[in-house]
Parts: sequence; C-alpha cells; structure tokens
Amino acid sequence: MRHFSSSFAHSYGQDMALLRTRTQWLLLVVFLAFIFTVPRWASNSFLTLATVIGITIVSAQGLNILTGNCGLVSMGHSAFMMVGGYAMAILTSQLGLPFVLAVPVAGLVAGVVGTIFGLPSLRIKGFYLIMATVAAYFIIHWLVLQFRQLTGGTEGMALPPADLFGWSIRSRENYFYVVIVTAIIATLVAKNILRTRIGRAFVAIRDNDLAAEAMGVNLFRYKLQAFFLGNIFAGVAGALSVQYYAFANVEQFPFFDSVWLLGMLIVGGMGSVSGVIYGVIAIKLLQQLAVKIGPSLAEIVNPQAAVGLSLILPSIAIILFLIFAPRGISHLWERVRNYYQLWPY
Repeated sequence: MRHFSSSFAHSYGQDMALLRTRTQWLLLVVFLAFIFTVPRWASNSFLTLATVIGITIVSAQGLNILTGNCGLVSMGHSAFMMVGGYAMAILTSQLGLPFVLAVPVAGLVAGVVGTIFGLPSLRIKGFYLIMATVAAYFIIHWLVLQFRQLTGGTEGMALPPADLFGWSIRSRENYFYVVIVTAIIATLVAKNILRTRIGRAFVAIRDNDLAAEAMGVNLFRYKLQAFFLGNIFAGVAGALSVQYYAFANVEQFPFFDSVWLLGMLIVGGMGSVSGVIYGVIAIKLLQQLAVKIGPSLAEIVNPQAAVGLSLILPSIAIILFLIFAPRGISHLWERVRNYYQLWPY
C-alpha cells in the first residue's frame, strides 16, 4: 500500500512541481551526467548529431507552443529560423554585437517578424492559415535574397568566431555545451509558459476558439502572443545554427524542415513539452540510420531509392504514429508510467 500511495501528490504544490519523486530527481541527475559527459567519449559525428538535435529541440519547442498548444498550424517555421539566423549574422559580423547578446536579440527579431506574419491568424484558420504560413516562408526567402547588400544574397554571410564571457566556444565540444544548456533553458521556459495564464489561454483557443472568446479570452492578443513566443524559439535556434557553421545561407533553412518539425510533434506528442524531445530524437535518429544504411542498400536496390531513404523512414514513422498512436510517444510513456504506479491494483 505504501508504494501505491507514494506515487500520488499529497498537496497542490507537489502536484504542480516539475519533479515530484526521488526517482524523477535521480533520473534527471543521471540524464544530465550523461549529457554533459558526451564530448568526452563521443565521436565527431555523434557530437555533431547531438548538437543538431539540441538546436532542433529549441525550434520545435516554439512550434509546439504555436501549433501543439494554441492550435495555429504553421508551415513556415523554418523561415523564422532563417530570420533569426540572418539577424545573428548581421548583429555579429556588421554591428559587432557579442554572442551572448546577439542570440536573444535575434530571437526577438524573429518573434516580431513572426507576429507580423501571424496577423492573418486573426481572420483565418485551418487550411487557409497553413497556406498563409507557406506563403510567409517564400516571402521571407525572397526578401533575404533581394537585400543582398545586407544579407549577402545567394552568397550568404560569414560569421566571426564566437566567445562567451571570454570562454572560446569555437570548438565543437564547447559549442555542444552552449547548445545543450540553451535547449534545457528553452524546455523549462516552454514548460512554465504552459503553466501560466497565457498557456491556459492557448489551450482554450486550441480546443475551441469561439468558446474561449465567449469566456473572455482575447483572441487577438493571445494568437499574436503565440506567434511571438513560438518564433522567438525559432529565431534562437536559427542563430545557434548559423553560429555553429559560422555561415548563414538560405540553403540552411529549406522549406521541408518545417514539415519535419511538424512530424516531430506528431511522433513525440502534439502539445507535450517532453514529447518534443522524444519526437526530435526519434526523427533525427531515423534520418541518421538512413544515412548509415543507405550505401549498403544501394548495392542491393536502385541507388536512387537508397538516397531517398532519409525521407522514407521518417515518413513511415509519422504515418504509423498517426494511425496507431496519434498522441505520440509521450502518451505511450504516460500509459506505461500509470500502469507502473497503479500496479498491482
């Protein structure tokens, strides 16, 4: 009986806590110990993959706020990563702003631009909003290429080496730490946003915007806030991405990245902060698996089919989750956890 009763909260504060049990604290410590020792034993390819996963988690947390929690489906998220990336390049290479200030400013720039392109959400939704965000991607892409004196056009822009309070983050290992810390902060911020009045308003709009408006939720205010907050995350992710490669180019932010970000939310669990992490890791590992087995498969089947494997494997995973587990990995894990808590009752 002790095991049964100890699995549940006994106060409101305990129920609202992010970590409620000693087991959760222990798992967190083990996880952080594993993450922060990765550069000591990982290969360069694994470290690159882990860094890309961390950057993608930051971006996906923003899309989860916008789409998973507020119900505003965006297919232009990679465009706002592009805005953040180019803002980062301009701030550091042309204005001489240090890395620690340029990253949040780039996020704010992307948030403001996202708010402007979020204005149609006040009048349209569903398929029409999706098409509006698709148009936003191509408009931003075109503008970046046209203002070539500022952005470098098709040639792109080089970024100066970055330092953080005198600590060089030019090496792959040091930059990994910066990305992981940023991803952890972004996850905590996203989690706490959803625990506030703003987060509850987002969920109300997602579930039924007419009912939310009838209850006093200001749709104009909260929809624009969703676009602003969600695209801040995208801008920060774009800034981290261009600094990692020390170069900004429109080819770094293809339209299809927006599709994969939505797929990550589906696989991980739409609306779940932890599901974002599961979905990003799952899709990125499937893409990496396709890269690894592609050359071997090319000897057996058509080489062109092997090249497309990086698209096929994640696509199959998304379809399977839509059919058999539409609430994603986070819901599957929740069912396992609840079974463990209630066992043997």
